[in-house]
Amino acid sequence: MLESVLQFFQEFIQDPRWITFLLAMTPIGELRVALPWGITFGGMVWYEAYLWAVSGNFLISIPIVFLLGPISSFLMRWPLGARFFEWLFARTRRKGKMIETWEFLGLVVFVGIPLPVTGAWTGAVAAFLFGLSYRKTFAAIFMGLLMSATIVTIITTTGVKLFG
Repeated sequence: MLESVLQFFQEFIQDPRWITFLLAMTPIGELRVALPWGITFGGMVWYEAYLWAVSGNFLISIPIVFLLGPISSFLMRWPLGARFFEWLFARTRRKGKMIETWEFLGLVVFVGIPLPVTGAWTGAVAAFLFGLSYRKTFAAIFMGLLMSATIVTIITTTGVKLFG
């Protein structure tokens, strides 16, 4: 699916800055895809790709944080919506033990580790579930994105394998 999204962006949006920005907004790719694409295929210098990717990833977290409660409440009126959100919330609770324990710092680290099922999207859901304030949520997501973007940029630009 991500490959189809990338193909669409490359075909209809010619500017690599906007492609990087939009890739960072995708729920699976986020910074893990946007930064390497921007630096490697988009021909951007690392700090330009970093700025566009972090901006896109942070921007998408704003509506997620504000709209998750009302949207989930509305959709949980129907069996399919209830099953989806029960699954999503149960999965996030299992993965979010660190956030439940450490709250703000846990959310920073959770968003900041660039692994699958971590990032701004899941961090926003976890912050909602664990009742963090908007101020703490946005600060933690932003700090986590800076941490994640730094790790991904170092790996992309140096080829260093930090894991494995």
